[in-house]
Order: sequence, then C-alpha cells, then structure tokens
Amino acid sequence: MIPSRLVAAWACAAAIILSAPFVQQLFMEVTARWPEQARALGVAATAVPAGIVLVLAIRRIRDRRLLRYALLMVGLGASVAYILGTGLTFTEAFHFAEYGVLALLFYRAWRPSADWTLFALPLVAGVIAGSLDEFFQWFIPIRAGEARDVLINVVATACGLLAAVAIDPPASVRLTLDRASRRHVLAWSASALVVFALFFQTVHVGHAVIDPEIGSFRSRYTAGELAAAARDRAERWRDRPPVAQRRLGREDHYLTEALWHVQRRNQAWDAGDAAAAWRENQILETFYAPALDTATYVSPGGHRWPRAQRDEAALRAGAAGSRPYASDAYAYPLYVWSSPF
Repeated sequence: MIPSRLVAAWACAAAIILSAPFVQQLFMEVTARWPEQARALGVAATAVPAGIVLVLAIRRIRDRRLLRYALLMVGLGASVAYILGTGLTFTEAFHFAEYGVLALLFYRAWRPSADWTLFALPLVAGVIAGSLDEFFQWFIPIRAGEARDVLINVVATACGLLAAVAIDPPASVRLTLDRASRRHVLAWSASALVVFALFFQTVHVGHAVIDPEIGSFRSRYTAGELAAAARDRAERWRDRPPVAQRRLGREDHYLTEALWHVQRRNQAWDAGDAAAAWRENQILETFYAPALDTATYVSPGGHRWPRAQRDEAALRAGAAGSRPYASDAYAYPLYVWSSPF
C-alpha cells in the first residue's frame, strides 16, 4: 500500500503543475493592476512560505542545534543566493518556493526510512515533478518550459530538503542499502531519467532547416512538416484567426516560431541590420506565410511588410544579403539530432 504521506506529496505536486497557468495569469493581472506594488507583492509571495518554514524550524530545534541551524541557514541562504544570483522573475521565485515546500512533503513521506534513501528519493521525486511540470508548461500558451527551469525546480527541491532535515532530522542514517532500498532507488531513478529524457526530446531536440537561397534556421519541424503546417494554418485561420491567447489549451508552436522570426526580423531592421532582417523576412514568407497575413493576438493587422518596405529591405541588404545566414530566432536551446540510420 502506498503511504498516505506520499500520496499527499504527489497530490501537492499535481496541484502545483496544474495551477501553473493560473498562477502566471494572477501575476500578470497583479502587474497590470498594481504596477508600482507588483515587486513588493511578488517578494511577499516568495518570502511568506520561506518565513513559515523558518519559524517552524526554529520552534522545533531543541537538540543538535549547531548542525540543524547550519542546515537551515545553508538551505535558506542557497535559496536566496540562487534566486538573486540568477535573476529569477517573480513567477520563477514563487515557483522556487513551491518546490521548497514540496521537498518538505516528500521528505516527510520517506521519513520512516532508516538509510540514505531518505535524502535521495525526495531529490529524485523533485526531478520527476519538475520535468512533468515544465512539460505541461511547454504545452500552455502563457507559460514556457525548458531544461533550465527543471534545474531551478531541482535546486529548489535540494534547498527545501536541507530545511526539512533541519526541521525534523533522523535519529540516525544507515549508509548501506538493503535489497528493497536498492530496488526503490533504481526504480525511482530510472523513472526520473525516462521522464526527463522524454521532456528533453520533445522540447529541446529539433531540426536544422536549410534553404540554399535563404540560409538556415532551427525548428521543431522539418521543412516538409513546416510546409504541411502552413497549409493547415492557412485553412484553419481563414475562419478562426488566432487573435486571442488562451490561458488554457495547447500552444500552437508553429505560430510561436513564426512570431519569434517576426520579432527577430523587426529587431534586426530597427538595429539597421538590413541583411538579417531581409533573411528573416524570407524565412517568414517561405515557411510561415500564413502568420504574415493573419490577424494574431500580437498584431490585428498581421505581420507582412508593406511592399515599399520589402523592396527597401532587399535593396539595402544588397550584397550582404547573399552571404550565408543562420537565424538565431529560436528563443530556447534547440539541439539538432540526425539519425545515423
């Protein structure tokens, strides 16, 4: 039978994962309504859970004070240093605090263990929950999931685990593992590896699309898949243009990629880099044409350049526009994998 504390910990993990779009929407609303107070409110949303853990820990520390205070300070200090040192947004910092609390729940679930699985399994559970969390966010239009965010979740789990041990340390820990413990560690670790590998394969492995007249760019899709997606979106958007970004629902990654190229094109044009702007526009016209002529939640008038601006860009690009071009529009790390078969 699965222990009730472990069920509760995974239920909390599921709540954190499923609440991601609503939390993001909440922070967006707070920022829009109270822009001057948004920073203070974001700090409070992160500091309050940490403060509760700190008060709880101090009240429970009655013996082995030096070790437990040290663990507590290391956990909280590492959390603050990581949040400030990496420049996490308020949403990410709040998410960091959530995973710290989740680590406490996983620790309590495996608290009866008498060996070091007590520390290993909560970390492994953090990898699984963090990977599933970012996988889910990758599908949601107003959130983004990537391996960097999985790392944030795991660091938060480690910091929370240090605080959990300080609050309720085991009387002793056996350094060797019996057969049952080894099976548990291997099973959970294999599960974590599979979940993260599936996440990474889906989110961070893609294709290099090469056009001899334009250059190259990275995409989740092959050139053939982009052509098929363009035909599909042209038909679908004729009656239902993507003029609203839904909080729930599956993100259209074809549209997302198109908008990244629009953004890169416009940035290059504003910076005076006509050659890069011209190549990005060629990528859009060749592979993402439906997004140029369709009203979107970014621009109700579409994103196609007026004829005069297009001609000017071609003229200004000149000879520079004929040099090999590799677009860096894709917003997240994307690794190209070629099958040897």
